Amino acid sequence: MTDLSAARWLFGSSLAFHILFAAVGVAMPLLMVLAEWWARRTGSAVHLELARRWAKGTAILFAVGAVSGTVISFELGLLWPRFMAFAGPLVGMPFSLEGFAFFAEAIFLGIYLYGWERVSPRLHLASGAVVAASGALSAFFVTLANAWMNHPAGFDLVLGRPTALRPLDAMFPPGWAHEVVHVLLSSYAATGLAVAGIHAWFLRRSPGHPFHRAALAIALAVGGTASLLQPLSGDLSAREVAVNQPVKLAAMEGQFATRTHAPLHLGGLPDVATRTVPWSLEIPSGLSLLAFHDPAAEVRGLDAFPRSSWPDPLKVHLAFQVMVGAGTAIAALALAALALAVRRRALPVHPRFLLAVALAGPLGFVALEAGWLVTEWGRQPFTIWGVMRTADAVTPVAHLSAPFWIFIVLYLFLAATTALLLWRQILHAPPPPAEEGRP
Repeated sequence: MTDLSAARWLFGSSLAFHILFAAVGVAMPLLMVLAEWWARRTGSAVHLELARRWAKGTAILFAVGAVSGTVISFELGLLWPRFMAFAGPLVGMPFSLEGFAFFAEAIFLGIYLYGWERVSPRLHLASGAVVAASGALSAFFVTLANAWMNHPAGFDLVLGRPTALRPLDAMFPPGWAHEVVHVLLSSYAATGLAVAGIHAWFLRRSPGHPFHRAALAIALAVGGTASLLQPLSGDLSAREVAVNQPVKLAAMEGQFATRTHAPLHLGGLPDVATRTVPWSLEIPSGLSLLAFHDPAAEVRGLDAFPRSSWPDPLKVHLAFQVMVGAGTAIAALALAALALAVRRRALPVHPRFLLAVALAGPLGFVALEAGWLVTEWGRQPFTIWGVMRTADAVTPVAHLSAPFWIFIVLYLFLAATTALLLWRQILHAPPPPAEEGRP
């Protein structure tokens, strides 16, 4: 393993670990606030207990996310010092604002956790709303920095150095809105469906249990709504990529040749040597239609770009297919849940439906991880698209494989500890009251 590969694997594994907790930090506060809001409105003791339980889970996951996020902030400077020297003056603003959002989330999460019966119900609920808003803002600002890496803006490049810096232009580069919306929706969809899957599993074992029914209803409402909106967001994002990052689109779809009526490849394994996609199902004109809403539109293939600037089409295409497949599956499940709820005018709790929800629970996070792989792999070999190659951004320090394996062990330990804490404090907590009463 080269030092460049070790640096990429170390940073990539850190991001893959952290993104799970970051997504939960965005969506889980919304679930707990909705549970408490319903409890305050209706006097439901079950929903009040649900809000308390979800708050404990949020605190555990937030703590692990804070640790892993701190590791990433150090890795940015230690592994990629040349990137930080170039990008710091330009994307320092969104990173700084993300820090403020993080601190606000931590402060008000403390008020929410320890303010039960100590502050007024309205203030307590408001503190939860601030936690939910701060989590979303944190993801918003971080995604702005990533959008800049995909489409750098706000500076003039003179002799390899950024000049005439325009921080606001850098903070809101072309395509930022599509990427932000896509990230936020993926967080709500993944977390909502995962939580729904857990409670659906327990509801199969204890049919009619009021606690799990209440939890399933809220989680499905949040995760299902986001899952149904995600394909619309994905369509907008794909069209933005087609205009601003055409080489990434070509790698995503295994499109080697520039052509009109470009086909859409479902499945398959792109082969760089033959410039074909064996074992794929081709939909004629599908890519032209999706990318430009015109079946006759010309789509630039990988042959329109220097070979040295190609992402790896095999990895990018496979990650994209996984993302789309998992996202389509949870969107179909959400649509089925909506149809059943409308037809029966009640929460669908048929055992087969609950089994489907339980089995589909992890798919949202699978789609989330695959989507980030598409974003990051699709930008290679650049860390700042068209400006700085990843090989030029890495630290000159050698022997990076050693810390890579150390951190892998650390992340496995943190994952096991987190799972144990959630199991003991959330899943094995005393059963909630079955009767309804004023909280």
